[in-house]
Amino acid sequence: MLKNLIRGGVTVLGFLLGIGVFRLVRFFAEQGTTNFLEGFTDNTLTIMMIVSGVVFALILFLMFPVFARRSAKIASRLDKEIRHISAVELMTVVAGLIIGLIIAYLISSPIVSIINIRNANAAVAVTIAVYLVFVWLGVVIGLRKGKDVITGFNRMREEYAVRREEAQHARPALTKGGGMSPKVLDTSVIIDGRVADIIKTGFIEGNIIIPDFVLVELRHIADSSDNLKRARGRRGLDVLNRVQNDFGVEIYQTTNDKVIEEQSEVDMKLLELAKRLKGKVVTNDYNLNKVAGIQGVGVLNINELANNLKPVVLPGEEMTLYLVKEGKEQGQAVAYLDDGTMIVVEDGRKSIGNTVKVTVTSVLQTAAGRMIFGRLK
Repeated sequence: MLKNLIRGGVTVLGFLLGIGVFRLVRFFAEQGTTNFLEGFTDNTLTIMMIVSGVVFALILFLMFPVFARRSAKIASRLDKEIRHISAVELMTVVAGLIIGLIIAYLISSPIVSIINIRNANAAVAVTIAVYLVFVWLGVVIGLRKGKDVITGFNRMREEYAVRREEAQHARPALTKGGGMSPKVLDTSVIIDGRVADIIKTGFIEGNIIIPDFVLVELRHIADSSDNLKRARGRRGLDVLNRVQNDFGVEIYQTTNDKVIEEQSEVDMKLLELAKRLKGKVVTNDYNLNKVAGIQGVGVLNINELANNLKPVVLPGEEMTLYLVKEGKEQGQAVAYLDDGTMIVVEDGRKSIGNTVKVTVTSVLQTAAGRMIFGRLK
């Protein structure tokens, strides 16, 4: 039933096609210098048009089985071809088709004007030809070069993402610090608390960076069951809160950074982050200071700063000291200056508990601090 309906529709289409072909022939005959249809009356021309339609209808009616078989084969082949076409290729073909239609729409009218075609039918024919050419070009280029275009677009997007990530990592060194390298605070220097006063004086320039893993470690210390650790952790959080309120602190997230997350120790994470940001680690950890020096990472050691700021004592100077306790070596006694500097007094054990005059013999500077040696006057 469906096949017969389609055959009838094709037959009607053939009749209309025959009428259209006859009208087209009549139009070109009238436009020519010799009109070979001029001797026919209107009734005769009408009959000839109907006959043309019937001939075309009969041809399509008789040829329908052939067309049906051919169409089935073409549809089957087209289905196989479409199955092999990926979604990307299909998308590029559609994009090429749309671009071809847009270009044809934009240039069809100028082409007709340039050629100076005044006949409406000829102009329509040229316009259709332009559309067919550019649609074909769009489809072919989209099918053949679409993958290259998408690959190039993806490469550009990946490069943009990489540049954006690099800019994000480098951003802390270029914001509030006026181009100065960022300073990454470790847990020990936050708990120590002196860094807040140093920042307040303006001696530390650049952004102040607190890595997220340092915050986690501070929270664990503050939640410790040990009273001393808990007190130190809470003091560190108080210091951090003060620095945040007074000067602003950037919390640096490293959860998506695999290189940093792969490091098992907090110190190694700090050094890796400092290298990534091209910054310096602010600490008072002696061991971290040494490891950073080996890895070429800049360090600002609060203890070293404090030791270097202590009053200068030169050999030969005299001091009045109160001897507090025994020293490690035989006969030694120990005294302390107001800033906590330890002074070892030779042969002072007998005078422990007394105030005596001491002459400085030597000064020894260590990473742990300054040691002064003297003898009783």
